[in-house]
Amino acid sequence: MSDRVLVTLDHEVLDADAPFLHADDLAVVRGDGVFETLLVRGGRARVVEAHLSRLALSAEALGLPAPVLDDWRLAIEIAVEEWGSEKEGALRLVLTRGRESGDKPTAFVMVGPVADRVRQVRESGLSVITLERGYSVDLSARAPWQLLGAKTLSYATNMAALRYAANLGADDVIFVSSEGNVLEGPRSTVVVVRDRTLITPPPTQGILMGTTQRALFDVAGSARFDCRYETLRPADLIAADGVWMVSSVTLAARVHTLDGFTLPGTKVADEFAKLVERAIGSDLTDLSE
Repeated sequence: MSDRVLVTLDHEVLDADAPFLHADDLAVVRGDGVFETLLVRGGRARVVEAHLSRLALSAEALGLPAPVLDDWRLAIEIAVEEWGSEKEGALRLVLTRGRESGDKPTAFVMVGPVADRVRQVRESGLSVITLERGYSVDLSARAPWQLLGAKTLSYATNMAALRYAANLGADDVIFVSSEGNVLEGPRSTVVVVRDRTLITPPPTQGILMGTTQRALFDVAGSARFDCRYETLRPADLIAADGVWMVSSVTLAARVHTLDGFTLPGTKVADEFAKLVERAIGSDLTDLSE
């Protein structure tokens, strides 16, 4: 097993410590590209097809060449095999417009270790602040070139928000619209528990459709949960029975403090976490088959 694994779409395993990107790659100079991040656990990449589908949609939104998904599947298989089965990994799919001086996209798969922060928030939860995102919920429909529903490499604003939160002593952020509607986290989907109902903001409000959240909703019915997409306000989060930040690698992190308010522990906390584990385990197709 390696500390990191790098595989190209030519299915070549490269030295992950050697230079790879050109200095004029548009991912570097413009953030012009898309990506996905998957969890690797037990020797398998989880919820692969949902991530590949979203990668294709993001590429289409940016006018990038349509990904050849079979090539990506094989690259994922090779990367996971190189990574091994004894530890978790964060697997990234990256597609850029390529070099400023060239005409071919850059595409690769990379696996690295899961951050210590991830394990900590899975166990202990998060303190979160709300921050204004700076746009209306209807901006995506009025200005599709803003790419609000695409997972692009342009993450500077998201990372700035997280640094701002850290400077205030918080772990994470929930963005709100100019109308005051709950949107999403910089790297996660917000899911609220109300009795035995799971609620998340509608993707039509200009947020990224969460792959883990969708997988969760797919299995929640069999555990006697109702699932809804509906508008939420920060006050709804404070009044909820539980608030969670859900994402592909962290999986489920409970919000225990929001804007300085201590949120109650939910009776279904353990059940919710297990349900997310079940959701990401429901796509267990062995890529080597």
